[in-house]
Amino acid sequence: MVSTRFYLDCRNVGEGKPAPLKLVITKKRVRSLISLGIFLLPSQWDAYRQIVVAHPQRQLYNTMLAERKVALDAMLQRLLLEGGLRNLSANEVRDRILAELYPQDYGPKPITFLAHFDKFADAHSPGSRRLYMFTRARLKAFLGDRLEALKFEEMNVAWLRKFDAFLALTSPSRNSRNIHFRNIRAVFNDAITEELITCYPFRKFKTTPERTRKRALTIEQLRAIFTAEVLPHEQRYLDCFKLIFMLCGINIVDLCGLRGLVNGRAEYERAKTHRLYSIKVESEAQAIIDRYAGTKYLLNYMDTCANYRNFYTRLNTNLHAIGARVGVPGLSTYWARHSWATMAASLDIPKETIAAGLGHGGNTVTDIYIDFDQKKVDVANRRVLDFVLYGKV
Repeated sequence: MVSTRFYLDCRNVGEGKPAPLKLVITKKRVRSLISLGIFLLPSQWDAYRQIVVAHPQRQLYNTMLAERKVALDAMLQRLLLEGGLRNLSANEVRDRILAELYPQDYGPKPITFLAHFDKFADAHSPGSRRLYMFTRARLKAFLGDRLEALKFEEMNVAWLRKFDAFLALTSPSRNSRNIHFRNIRAVFNDAITEELITCYPFRKFKTTPERTRKRALTIEQLRAIFTAEVLPHEQRYLDCFKLIFMLCGINIVDLCGLRGLVNGRAEYERAKTHRLYSIKVESEAQAIIDRYAGTKYLLNYMDTCANYRNFYTRLNTNLHAIGARVGVPGLSTYWARHSWATMAASLDIPKETIAAGLGHGGNTVTDIYIDFDQKKVDVANRRVLDFVLYGKV
C-alpha cells in the first residue's frame, strides 16, 4: 500500500525562517519526499488538516495542494490497478510520479548511441572489443565532442554517407570501412532487440564488400617457402608459418593460446567463434612443437612476448622479409590458412570438410555431421601434407 501526505520539512531550517513544503510518499514504512516549491513558516501550516493557514496566498496554495493530492492519488490508484507499483520501492514510486508529472525534466532520457555502443562493446571478448574501440575512435575523430550527445535517430542514410566520406580520406579500401559500419549496424540491431529504438538506416545503406586479391600460394611457391634458406632469427617464424599450415590454417591467436595436447590432438575453443575445435597433430607438426616447447603454453612464443599481438607483429614482419626473397611479397600468416584450403580443394576434398578443417560453419545438419566424424578432417589434412611435403596425390 502506498500513501501520500504533505509535510513541512523544518529539519535543516533555522528558527524563524520558512521551510519547504514537501509531498511524502510512504510504502512499507519507507518514506520518499518530493519538494513542491512552497516555503512556509511553521505557524502557516496546519499539519493535522493539511492546509495552509495565516498566509497571504493561502487560498491559492490550498487550491493547488488539493488539486495535486487528487491527481497524485488518482495516478497511484491507476498504477496500482495496472500492477505498476508491486515491485517498486518508495524512491522508485517517487521517480515514477515525477516522470509522469514532469516528463521534460524527469522522464526517460533519449538513449544516446555512444552509451549503448560502449555497453555493447564491453560485453564482447577483448579481441572483438578492440575492433569496436577502433570504430569508436573514428567516430570521435569525425564528430569530436558532439559524439557524446549523438542519438540513433540522427544517424540516417545521409549521416552514414558523410561518415563514409570522412573514412575514405584515410582508408580508401571499401572493405576496411565496412568493418566500422558492421560494428555500428551491430549496435543498432542490439538496440532494436532491446526495444530501445525503431529506426534502422541500414535497410537503405548497404556495405557491399569488394573482391580482394586471393592470398593462396601455388604449390611451387609453398614448397619454395618451406625450403627457403633463412637467417637464424627468422627460422622460428618460418617454422611457425609451417605449423599454422600443418594445423589446417589455425588462427595465430588460437595457436598462441594452446596449453597442451590431448591424445595427440590440439583441442581448444576458437577465440573468434567460441566453438570447440580439435586438430590431429601429425608427426611433422609435432617435430616443430617439440622444437619450440613452452613453459606456460604449448609453444614458447608467449614466453618472450607480452601478448599474442606482439608476437603476431614480429611474425608477419619476418614473413614479409622471407617472402620478398622467394618472390612472394606481402607474405603473412593468412597465406598459410588460405593455401591450406586451396591445396585441399585441388585434391577434390569436399567443401564441407575444408570448412570444418578451417573451423568454419555453424549448426547446420552438415556441420553437426562433420563435427561427429572428425576423421574426415584428419584424413584431409594428411592428404594435404603428403601432397605439399612429399608430392603424393
